[in-house]
Amino acid sequence: MRAFTYQRADSPAAAAQAVAATKGAKFIAGGTNLLDLVKLEIEVPTHLVDVQDLGLDTIEETDEGGLRIGTLVSNTALSAHPRVRRDYAVLTRAIQAGASGQLRNKATTGGNLLQRTRCSYFYDTNLPCNKRQPGSGCAAINGVSRQLGVIGTSDKCIATYPGDMAVAMRLLDAVVETVKSDGMTRSIPVADFHRLWGDTPHIETVLEPGELITAVTLPRPPGGRHFYHKVRDRRSYAFALVSVAAVIQPDGTGRVAFGGVAPKPWRVEAAEALLPHGAKAVVERAFADARPTRDNSFKIPLAERTLAGVIAEARS
Repeated sequence: MRAFTYQRADSPAAAAQAVAATKGAKFIAGGTNLLDLVKLEIEVPTHLVDVQDLGLDTIEETDEGGLRIGTLVSNTALSAHPRVRRDYAVLTRAIQAGASGQLRNKATTGGNLLQRTRCSYFYDTNLPCNKRQPGSGCAAINGVSRQLGVIGTSDKCIATYPGDMAVAMRLLDAVVETVKSDGMTRSIPVADFHRLWGDTPHIETVLEPGELITAVTLPRPPGGRHFYHKVRDRRSYAFALVSVAAVIQPDGTGRVAFGGVAPKPWRVEAAEALLPHGAKAVVERAFADARPTRDNSFKIPLAERTLAGVIAEARS
């Protein structure tokens, strides 16, 4: 681990200014992903700005009937909140599928959205990776790609976004609130928050340098029955091969988003209109532009079977 400097910020704007003003600076809160990357020298921050004392750890009702979740709310607190359990159950289920209790106690809402890929080639610093070292190449494309992306990928990168919480947030039409280094704020639909890899896979979100997530807002609850089905290589706390988040209404209509398949939570609203026609129709539309590898082409029929299980459970 290389040496770095450290400070505790006293306001969101001051934190944003400090990171923007220092080359190589990073925010740190729970640190459950960042510290692992620092130990491996995948991330090499020159300066860490600790945001844990900013008071952004509350969950509040909004005037519109939704919830405003502070960026420092822990995964444990968020998944256990009575309103979340009652009205946004898909979010509770996704969070609890995502990590052990110890990690959920430390991991934060904002940090969870920003977690980096778990592609094994990204973690192996002996191999080329365009996310880790832009322009070096992508060892995964001709390597073992079973865990990697089938849609939204590019010739530069086939890694996936690894999280579970964000898949539920995408299903719920969440909005990410931020503050920039100049003190200006903005609201970013979570649908637009994560980028597709394209030619710049090292740029993973639309955040500007120094921009700090302050909260995530959920609109009014969607009603219906909530599901989060996650298929993984082992039962306990592995990253998804495929996950399906869904809200199904009594008439068979609803929403669906997929995890483990793309650079971002994958939701195609046009495919949702086909839910009454069954899982096959939805998946054919949602994955129409898929470019699977030989190793991971199984993910598309797996997504169909997983969604079919959700639909069957909703009808029971």
